[in-house]
Order: sequence, then structure tokens, then C-alpha cells
Amino acid sequence: MSLANKKARLKWACRRGMLELDVLFMPFVDEAYDSLSAQEQIIFERLLTCEDPELFAWFMGHESCEDPELNSMVQLILNRVKV
Repeated sequence: MSLANKKARLKWACRRGMLELDVLFMPFVDEAYDSLSAQEQIIFERLLTCEDPELFAWFMGHESCEDPELNSMVQLILNRVKV
């Protein structure tokens, strides 16, 4: 799969049912995905397979993700959006 096709597939997967998640994921794919290591890219793709209510709870700080890899990716994304 070409990089352009992979990014298009990722952008589609980033379109969630919740605007709060869209505004986190879409810019991350555009601005940061390419600079992730291959392992981090796999973890990000795995994060996108999680359910929206779970993701929302993790990103809003209502719950902690028990999977250490996914939790580190959540923190990486949150740190990128902090001003």
C-alpha cells in the first residue's frame, strides 16, 4: 500500500462520531504521523480500532487506558495539542 493510500485510509479511520475526537486525530495524522516510528504508527492504528466512548474517556481524562502502549499514544497526542 502506498503512503498516500495509507494516509487516506487513516484519515477515514480518524473520522469519528464525536467532534472532540476528530479535532484530535485529524491534525495528528496530518502533522505528526509521518514522524512516528514504525512501532508508534502501529500503536496509533491500533488506537483507532477502539470504541469512541473509550477514546473520549481517555482523552478527556475521565479514565486511564490500561494498555500501556495505547496510554502512551494518548499522552503523546494530548501533549501535541497543549498550548
